[in-house]
Amino acid sequence: MRAVLTWRDKAEHCINDIAFKPDGTQLILAAGSRLLVYDTSDGTLLQPLKGHKDTVYCVAYAKDGLWSPEQKSVSKHKSSSKIICCREERNDILAVADWGQKVSFYQLSGKQIGKDRALNFDPCCISYFTKGEYILLGGSDKQVSLFTKDGVRLGTVGEQNSWVWTCQAKPDSNYVVVGCQDGTISFYQLIFSTVHGLYKDRYAYRDSMTDVIVQHLITEQKVRIKCKELVKKIAIYRNRLAIQLPEKILIYELYSEDLSDMHYRVKEKIIKKFECNLLVVCANHIILCQEKRLQCLSFSGVKEREWQMESLIRYIKVIGGPPGREGLLVGLKNGQILKIFVDNLFAIVLLKQATAVRCLDMSASRKKLAVVDENDTCLVYDIDTKELLFQEPNANSVAWNTQCEDMLCFSGGGYLNIKASTFPVHRQKLQGFVVGYNGSKIFCLHVFSISAVEVPQSAPMYQYLDRKLFKEAYQIACLGVTDTDWRELAMEALEGLDFETAKKAFIRVQDLRYLELISSIEERKKRGETNNDLFLADVFSYQGKFHEAAKLYKRSGHENLALEMYTDLCMFEYAKDFLGSGDPKETKMLITKQADWARNIKEPKAAVEMYISAGEHVKAIEICGDHGWVDMLIDIARKLDKAEREPLLLCATYLKKLDSPGYAAETYLKMGDLKSLVQLHVETQRWDEAFALGEKHPEFKDDIYMPYAQWLAENDRFEEAQKAFHKAGRQREAVQVLEQLTNNAVAESRFNDAAYYYWMLSMQCLDIAQDPAQKDTMLGKFYHFQRLAELYHGYHAIHRHTEDPFSVHRPETLFNISRFLLHSLPKDTPSGISKVKILFTLAKQSKALGAYRLARHAYDKLRGLYIPARFQKSIELGTLTIRAKPFHDSELVPLCYRCSTNNPLLNNLGNVCINCRQPFIFSASSYDVLHLVEFYLEEGITDEEAISLIDLEVLRPKRDDRQLEIANNSSQILRLVETKDSIGDEDPFTAKLSFEQGGSEFVPVVVSRLVLRSMSRRDVLIKRWPPPLRWQYFRSLLPDASITMCPSCFQMFHSEDYELLVLQHGCCPYCRRCKDDPGP
Repeated sequence: MRAVLTWRDKAEHCINDIAFKPDGTQLILAAGSRLLVYDTSDGTLLQPLKGHKDTVYCVAYAKDGLWSPEQKSVSKHKSSSKIICCREERNDILAVADWGQKVSFYQLSGKQIGKDRALNFDPCCISYFTKGEYILLGGSDKQVSLFTKDGVRLGTVGEQNSWVWTCQAKPDSNYVVVGCQDGTISFYQLIFSTVHGLYKDRYAYRDSMTDVIVQHLITEQKVRIKCKELVKKIAIYRNRLAIQLPEKILIYELYSEDLSDMHYRVKEKIIKKFECNLLVVCANHIILCQEKRLQCLSFSGVKEREWQMESLIRYIKVIGGPPGREGLLVGLKNGQILKIFVDNLFAIVLLKQATAVRCLDMSASRKKLAVVDENDTCLVYDIDTKELLFQEPNANSVAWNTQCEDMLCFSGGGYLNIKASTFPVHRQKLQGFVVGYNGSKIFCLHVFSISAVEVPQSAPMYQYLDRKLFKEAYQIACLGVTDTDWRELAMEALEGLDFETAKKAFIRVQDLRYLELISSIEERKKRGETNNDLFLADVFSYQGKFHEAAKLYKRSGHENLALEMYTDLCMFEYAKDFLGSGDPKETKMLITKQADWARNIKEPKAAVEMYISAGEHVKAIEICGDHGWVDMLIDIARKLDKAEREPLLLCATYLKKLDSPGYAAETYLKMGDLKSLVQLHVETQRWDEAFALGEKHPEFKDDIYMPYAQWLAENDRFEEAQKAFHKAGRQREAVQVLEQLTNNAVAESRFNDAAYYYWMLSMQCLDIAQDPAQKDTMLGKFYHFQRLAELYHGYHAIHRHTEDPFSVHRPETLFNISRFLLHSLPKDTPSGISKVKILFTLAKQSKALGAYRLARHAYDKLRGLYIPARFQKSIELGTLTIRAKPFHDSELVPLCYRCSTNNPLLNNLGNVCINCRQPFIFSASSYDVLHLVEFYLEEGITDEEAISLIDLEVLRPKRDDRQLEIANNSSQILRLVETKDSIGDEDPFTAKLSFEQGGSEFVPVVVSRLVLRSMSRRDVLIKRWPPPLRWQYFRSLLPDASITMCPSCFQMFHSEDYELLVLQHGCCPYCRRCKDDPGP
């Protein structure tokens, strides 16, 4: 920092106060009782202002004050000494100096910032300078000093002959005015010099006079080092940073060797005051320059060696070297340029020129030296021969490119000049000084900041390209050029057959097409090809220079390549010039290519005709298919021979896609491809045609019925799907569909459907049981599913009665169903069946029909079950009201038609007679006990013989048929036998069915041939089960009461009930067999 006196004047009295006009053009000062107005530009006294009768102590221009009229109170703060002056900074910081010889800083709230700063004089005035960055202080020391905003003293502005009473900074400038006790007015300009250092891409500079900022010019990272003292000099080199302060030098080093690391730490401190013009740091030394003398000091402060020059040192720079042996480049005012090694006492004179040195730089290889002299001329020398290679005018600084030996740049006159080798200079506008040149980045110092300017190296690259120096041009391009420049370099090198350079350039622009070309040419060269005309022809063809390429192909004797090129380009007129003497293959190839071209230019019909004429039927069919031309496809298919399977198959495929299954079927028939024809019918869901084809060709049965079943299932026609699976022989899929249907029906409380599906499952299992390997397993499932079907069929009425508001069943029917279910339910109740609903219905209907004992039992059972809330009130009320009823049942007890025993309503044995154990046969609609008795055939009688004997209906004389009870280890059999002296006209079957049951086991009725002959066909019902089951025979004991058996599910009904139900539903209520379907 330097203070330059601009003007000075003297008044008659002490200067008490000074004020600038807000625009800085005028200065008003208070001197005694007068006000003096000065012009700040040259110190001219414009006018004195009189009128004050006493001494003027303060003067100011009107502007915004510290307090506003709206403010009701004023904050007061007390100091221990007399306050002489204070100033407010624009960021609301108050600086206070008192005669306790200290300066303090406060926030406007009254809170002190930091500690008091001691002064060695009594302050009389204080003022902020340059927007609050610095403070001016004057007083009894007869000078004005410059401080930082934190109170650190930086230097002296101007020394005076008496106390300084006032000092002010000119608004928005670096000028300062000082007023003294003796009336002296001094106007100074403060000049702040740039303190900085640069090494490659690291730039260190002074900020706020006491801080050092290190900036990475490539990554734009910055780090601030707070020194809290005036920074006088900065030097940076590799991982070292040297900072000179007033009383010491600090040496910093980087934490790591990482090139992007920006963390510095203190390595050494040299506690000593030095005076020097320039400072340089090396790996282990610092170099101090003072006019003609250079001193080398270790980091401990010990002077190791000293050099005395002939003239003033104007420029010094570290040019690298091993640690402790670095080289220095030194330029003197007498034009001498020296190279000094820090470990050597003797300086090496590189050259001597007539003019003084201003700036120096050495090339990366240390072979060339660039000098800027005091005449603003840039001179470049060969260090070895001392020869002046060239010189350029208008230069103020110069820098070699650290990555390219033959490139340098220099600045001057507002321009940046780039020179490559001996080519002319390329010039562009740039403000500032060039301080470094690395690759494509030029480091430029402008005013107080340095910036990295990205400069494309296009101009020098094209200079090398003009001379066909491709490798040198590539080196320049590597420094930084645009993608367009890279492509131009690649093309020029390719045409110049410099494939290595071209390959590198195309890699940079990622052009795979040209890289493939270069790779193929290199492979051909390895195989021994040396014809450069052929290589260049390939290059021209890739560049679109087709006629030049064709000429080179012809000159090199490769007309076929020219033909291929023009054909690929669809330039058929030019291709004909290279066509051979009527070769049919080449002609066909040309027509095919022409058709391809017509196809690509959206002329498909012309392309189809060309393809057909060239015999390329597949391509013609593809075009017709893509455009939906069904007529042309049919025409092509009919003209093709049936042996040409590929185009015919393609025709059929497109016809199928274009919704023309009839024509597709015609094509498949022409080919004889029945399997594809079946697949076509299936995919188009033309099931009638598919079934007709399946009848003629049974081998396609699975291919038809399996997709048909899946289609039915997808369309929610599951029952038909199940039948189709069954018909296709896919038993597992058929069973899976039925099981899923059954589970869904139960989950959705469709118990009537569940019963139907379980019946179908049972019949499916019976069908599978014909396989001996699965007989036992499937029969077990058959009986299980039959039982579930009966349970769900009965429970459907119970569920509807409890859920619907109105019931369609008579109370007697609901009563019978409830008893049937209660006696038939297994220990594990099937899913969906509610025992609560069954008992509730039974209790309700028993009470209504007078079976009070059974009703009381049902209500007692309900007490042990979980009752849904909606039934709770009804059940509790029924439980109470049943207690008022008699403790007996009405005459509703079921009768066993075999032994004529009255059975209780609640039977612990289930649905069998308590006396003879004969199972009851129930009606599938009203669930009454039917007057049927099951009988079995005597051993040796077949089903066919039994039917023939029953059909005879021969009348026999009365005979005494005796019941013979035969007991064995496993069963008891009641056998009706003939005796010789049998007389009478009684029915042999009913003669003595009633008997006293001797044991707890059931004794079946077994009949002989004679008994069979005596039976009437209308009294016998037969369940004709398919194998492996035996037929079941039942005898009606009340022939006048008609019973009907469904021929499909073999369920028994009262004939009147069955006919009514069939009329209502159109089918059997159990198996849903339509009334018009024939029996099994």
